[in-house]
Amino acid sequence: MSASATVASVSAGQTQVNPGLQNETQIVPVAATTESRKRTRRPRRTDPGYRRNAGPFARLAEHFRRYWQLWLMVTPAICFIGLFAYVPMYGVQLAFRDFVPSKGLAGGPWVGLKYFRQFLESPMFGNIMKNTISISLWTMVMGFIAPIILALLINQIGSKKIKGFVQTITYMPHFISTVVIVAMISIFLTPDTGLLGRFLGDTSLLGNPDLFTPIYWISEVWQHVGWNSIIYLAALSSVDTSLYEAAKVDGARRMQLIRYVDFPTIMPTCGILLILNMGSILNVGFEKVFLMQNALNLSASEVISTYTYKIGIVSNQFSYSTAIGLFNTLINFVFLVIANAISKRVSETSIF
Repeated sequence: MSASATVASVSAGQTQVNPGLQNETQIVPVAATTESRKRTRRPRRTDPGYRRNAGPFARLAEHFRRYWQLWLMVTPAICFIGLFAYVPMYGVQLAFRDFVPSKGLAGGPWVGLKYFRQFLESPMFGNIMKNTISISLWTMVMGFIAPIILALLINQIGSKKIKGFVQTITYMPHFISTVVIVAMISIFLTPDTGLLGRFLGDTSLLGNPDLFTPIYWISEVWQHVGWNSIIYLAALSSVDTSLYEAAKVDGARRMQLIRYVDFPTIMPTCGILLILNMGSILNVGFEKVFLMQNALNLSASEVISTYTYKIGIVSNQFSYSTAIGLFNTLINFVFLVIANAISKRVSETSIF
């Protein structure tokens, strides 16, 4: 048989038979040869298993190579948040030090939880927490319910012109500054000459401690209800019109449309916003409360933010005021985590 003889291949355990050698037959496994070639080939970035088998730095480099345009777009926002939200956290250590201005932020002696205990043992602690929680809860609850109701009502308006007019009228107060809002409240409640004060007695309602909380949350809800309803209107705009038509064919009335079509649509949005609001449950707006304060209503208007300002800026007790602010932040964080856990278990809606 000649050197250019046959090569026999068998599919199931394929081998190569080379009869060119007269006295012996050379058998080379084809499958083994192919497998060795696969192992020696370097993986490419386009291979499905590349990112899974590569190291963390290689995967990170590949991620930035693919999405560098998006990262470039959000870089200004990241820098802004880092500069104004994370860099100032270096000063949180003042809550655990006896601050000495000449020694800098980290130069004072370490005192541990001294100022936290001082705040908890302060005679003002109970009244301040009561006022803060009362104002925050009323504002959060009513400020959460009112936009939902307004959005559901506006969504039922058939005319686009009337709907746009109502939206514009309701969210315009959002752009009025806090100083102007407080001035308007004071003018409206002035006895004898105010739009409302002339019917409500001889003394201004702002001097009544029992009415400070209602005045605060009513004016707060009025100012922001239209603006906060926009996100719910955006969620309602995604409802398929065929659902309304099918419900009407089944005999559903207007209230039933709201209950069975509109309300389930905005429930996930409501859950997310409620969780976010719980994260600021003790953050009562400093400017508005401070401007509405006077000697008569101080017992009902002193909250954590105004007390921190008076202790830190006015009295120069920087470590004590930092401890109070950190305590407020920790309480808000606990409420946020609890609200997120409850929402995740009940409705499977959460932010983390």
